[in-house]
Amino acid sequence: MKSSRRTIVKSMFAATAITSMPMAWAADVVKIGYVSPQTGPLAPFGEADKWVIEQMKLAFKDGITIAGKKHEVQIILKDSQSNPNRAGEVANDLILKDKVALLLTAGTPETANPVSDAAELNEIPCISSVVPWQPWFFGRQGNPAKGFNWTYHIFWGLEDVIANFTNGWKSVQTNKKVGGLFPNDGDGNAWGDKELGFPKPLSQMGFTLTDPGRFQNGTQDFSAQIAAFKKDGVEIVTGVVIPPDAKTFLTQAKQQGFKPKVITLGKALLFPGAIEALGDLGDGLTTEVWWSPSHPFTSSLTKQSAKSLAESYETSTKKQWTQPIGFAHALFEVASDALKRSKSLKAADVRDAVAASKLQTVVGDVAWGGQGPFKNVSKTPLVLGQWNKGKKYKYELSIVNNETAKNIPADSKLRLN
Repeated sequence: MKSSRRTIVKSMFAATAITSMPMAWAADVVKIGYVSPQTGPLAPFGEADKWVIEQMKLAFKDGITIAGKKHEVQIILKDSQSNPNRAGEVANDLILKDKVALLLTAGTPETANPVSDAAELNEIPCISSVVPWQPWFFGRQGNPAKGFNWTYHIFWGLEDVIANFTNGWKSVQTNKKVGGLFPNDGDGNAWGDKELGFPKPLSQMGFTLTDPGRFQNGTQDFSAQIAAFKKDGVEIVTGVVIPPDAKTFLTQAKQQGFKPKVITLGKALLFPGAIEALGDLGDGLTTEVWWSPSHPFTSSLTKQSAKSLAESYETSTKKQWTQPIGFAHALFEVASDALKRSKSLKAADVRDAVAASKLQTVVGDVAWGGQGPFKNVSKTPLVLGQWNKGKKYKYELSIVNNETAKNIPADSKLRLN
């Protein structure tokens, strides 16, 4: 009885709070929530977010018109702290306390999956990115026949990263023996999955994979993996690891006399800061490139080309451009476009507008229901890059293979370490 009385009192208070607000203010503000890792080991994925949000404040300074009425736009950024539980908590706060109309999230399954789950559960539209679609979809127990009702995703898939990595490896002379570094997390379990991940296609292409098994993120000792790779004569190392683990592995490999011809790692080698932190070990490392100044796309919101967006970031932050800039920007492009087309700010109307998106963005075309394997996934292009000693910065990322996306120019060829 106590609890039901408490519930009644709480709901009366909530009702009072809502009705006592000036109605003009309540009706005139639209809130967009954004969850990304601002701190912790995944922080490089969120490094550019505050800059992008400042840019959006300028883009939205005159408000946006939704269902014939002008709305002020408020963007609320929350830090997942690189922790899945925290990501879910702050997503719930944005939905239940801040009453956001739309959730955005990016930066590995450890961030995007719990945020998407919170949105699905609370029936609030959510657009996510910067996770290959398999760990996002299957990692959330997605049913291919049904898909999800409230959550939509923009990114490439493991089939694309596998194609890019192997296209690069085929272009150089090796013994086709590959060592896999797959941690015990959402990405590692997907990349190492016998059916969804690397093992099956590598075998079909004549590569031999040595997979010493899953390890915990933050491990301090890769001796077992290095010993297994040396024993099997591995000349190519691949996997998907966090930046601190890449540094530990590469340092210990050098100390233990293991020098593969090609090192192609997802996640860890995406960011200029992580490569600089490797010192001389950074030269020649290869990774996937999901966005760069060379991408031939333009923002629907600010009309900046990818090149101009990257230059603007470098000028104002005095830092080297980083791949997540494009996708953080594109999430707001899609959000803005969907809100402007929405019949109202009711969650279902916003969701329907998101689902009907057909937009050319700074990361490429976004359209659900035709540009991906399932109705909730819209795929974007992917190419392969290599870090070389640079002119302006210590290391600069060159595109070395574009066989899967010919419209993105390659500026050099893959070279052996």
